[in-house]
Amino acid sequence: MAKRRVFITGATGFAGRHLIALLPPSENIVYGTSYPQPPHPDERNIFSLDLRSEREVFEAVRLAAPQWAFHLAAVSNVGYSWANKKETLETNVVGTFHLFEALKKFAPEARILFVSSSDIYGFSPGAGTAGSTAFSEADPFHLASPYALSKYEGELMAGFYSRFEGLDIVIVRPFPHTGPGQSAEFVCSDWARQVIRIERGSQDPVIRVGNLDIRRDFTDVSDTVRAYMLLLQKGRKGEVYNVCRGRGVALREILDILLSFSSRTVRVEKDPERQRKVDIPSLVGDNRKVRAETGWEPQVPLQKTLAELVDYWRVRP
Repeated sequence: MAKRRVFITGATGFAGRHLIALLPPSENIVYGTSYPQPPHPDERNIFSLDLRSEREVFEAVRLAAPQWAFHLAAVSNVGYSWANKKETLETNVVGTFHLFEALKKFAPEARILFVSSSDIYGFSPGAGTAGSTAFSEADPFHLASPYALSKYEGELMAGFYSRFEGLDIVIVRPFPHTGPGQSAEFVCSDWARQVIRIERGSQDPVIRVGNLDIRRDFTDVSDTVRAYMLLLQKGRKGEVYNVCRGRGVALREILDILLSFSSRTVRVEKDPERQRKVDIPSLVGDNRKVRAETGWEPQVPLQKTLAELVDYWRVRP
């Protein structure tokens, strides 16, 4: 039986590596992209390319000729997007355009998953429809960052190519996810790394923080990429699906859990420099649609996710 050909943008990124782990080599030939860091020498079929280069994207898709395509690559840090608006929009919007055009030309029958973001919900009175505390896929958008704007435009493009260009695209809106391998540019991983640095004596026993009262809906990265797989197989063309645990937790609670894994006493201090330009008070999702249509359920408890994240940093320099 011929192996399935799979193409993953952002294959060497945080979620990309976890997604590859779900694709057994006995059944799949995985191609992917890596940027800005080049792939490791032992990572085969990974193209070092910038999505802003139409020529490079077209050549990679032509060589991969995928049956499945996961579009994960993006400028995804909200703070970075404020300081680098042009790069964010060019990568996340123009790069997505290049990918869809390449798939239309070289793999028009491919099944495609476009990864958007829960950040597009932004601010909303009551945080959801009819005063609900959770956002459903039908809720309006209140874009609050260049990153959210770029993902909104990507969704519009995915809908256009699905309706008018014949591409078989499913859209996913993941809420925050974390776990081993996440960059310290993101809050859970940043704090976990600092906990370990304090344990080793390489940092003063102080963690400086921004707003600890905001609430986020965190899912383990392994649960998130498992949802991606199920949606590629079972999601409906042109439809949008939240992927989330369905429960909000204050960042203060996240930090308390991480500190509980350390034997050191750590002081927590507010740092105005760590305040975001715009902070969304609560970002919690309604996951009923993805559960009903794919059978997906989040399986990894948050405490276990955070413990594994601390262990990840424990074995790193």
